[in-house]
Amino acid sequence: MPELPSTPKGAATSRRILDAAAEEFSERGIAGARIERVIAAARTNKAQLYGYFGNKEGLFDAVIADAVSRGTKALPFDVDDIAGWAVEIYDQNLRHPDLVRLIAWIRLERRPTGMWFDHSDHDHKLTAIAKAQAAGRLRDCDPFDLLTVVLAMACAWSPASGVYAATSDEPAADHDRRRALLRDCVRSAVTP
Repeated sequence: MPELPSTPKGAATSRRILDAAAEEFSERGIAGARIERVIAAARTNKAQLYGYFGNKEGLFDAVIADAVSRGTKALPFDVDDIAGWAVEIYDQNLRHPDLVRLIAWIRLERRPTGMWFDHSDHDHKLTAIAKAQAAGRLRDCDPFDLLTVVLAMACAWSPASGVYAATSDEPAADHDRRRALLRDCVRSAVTP
């Protein structure tokens, strides 16, 4: 992600641009997004947007990096409660379905292979998993693969699901049932 401006006014403008662009990209994807709508919603101009983010692709990349970083920082990771962390991701997807929609647009429009965005926010998780595996507390496998399986399970009912997308307006009992199943399944998957 480009370095955001250091002045309070510049930082506020770039934040408005990121927020407006996140909504635009989430709703319409990369191809369907329009810079004119972003600058109108952000109350700025093309020169500032391009000055901060380079171009539409750079803006999309910055939106993804910002959303992933904010989401990662919002959910503390406890290697001894990976199942609880997975449930927190389920809840975060209910509260903020736009992040999952943004990631779905990456899949649709860019067709990535391999590791397709910066996973440095996960480095501490991978280190913690490897240490727990060495101590015999977690299944012995590639730490990244284990984390990937847990993330996939946590997103099973997200807007990226191929089967069912849960929403926050569903009955609490449905969410409680899914959380319990998710917790049990993750525990089974990570337990040696």
